[in-house]
Amino acid sequence: MSYPEYLKLGENLIFDTHAHYDDSRFDGFRDELLSELHRYGVKNIITCGVDGDSSRAALALAEKYAFMFAAVGIHPENLERNTPLDDIRCLSAHKKCVAIGEIGLDYYYTSDNKEEQLKVFEEQVILANELSLPVIVHDREAHADTLEVLKRHKPKGVLHCFSGSEEMAKEIIKLGMYIGVGGSVTFKNARKLPEVITAIPKERLLLETDCPYLCPEPYRGKLCHSGYIAITAQKVAEILGLSRDKVLRITSKNASNLFSV
Repeated sequence: MSYPEYLKLGENLIFDTHAHYDDSRFDGFRDELLSELHRYGVKNIITCGVDGDSSRAALALAEKYAFMFAAVGIHPENLERNTPLDDIRCLSAHKKCVAIGEIGLDYYYTSDNKEEQLKVFEEQVILANELSLPVIVHDREAHADTLEVLKRHKPKGVLHCFSGSEEMAKEIIKLGMYIGVGGSVTFKNARKLPEVITAIPKERLLLETDCPYLCPEPYRGKLCHSGYIAITAQKVAEILGLSRDKVLRITSKNASNLFSV
């Protein structure tokens, strides 16, 4: 497994709140990778579905590995697969389902189906509230509409891979939600995110990978996995003036509180 040896942790402190271990990029070595992650400080992982099939795959992985949990949901880029909301409702009853996600809005790739995106997003937020589950929200170039839905229904949950402004982050915090920070905070063009991190309470920060995507610098572009959160935590620690392990302990506790793990 490719991993910088100097970043090995002395204890398991990493809680990766957003991963996609059902992704085909892990085919052929998925079990080997997952069985080794504890050696690199990984304590817990939430692997997220994006439609019915991937949500079932996420639950299957969560059944297999004690340290892994699942979120089930319909991603805005997967609407054409026509996953019935009742499928998500049924899957959410699984004992290792801890959230409805990944759900949300994405106007970056397509904005000609805004009404459908909003409808499916809102239905899933309502479902999450009905089930007393948190939401894991995807928001890409849809900040205003995302915030409007969240203000209307006030779910508990997290804005994953946060890309909004400091002002939006403060609105999210007012709603009682969390801000998810991933490897993009290490990118050279990450100007807003460090300001956001310093402006919100530490007890509302979560760390994530979105693996296999968004590997942090200096490994950007490589296949990402949960161990790389150590690099993200180091960057956040520098921003906040804390130790890396302190950041990992804070964010791991935050994740446990939100997802009841």
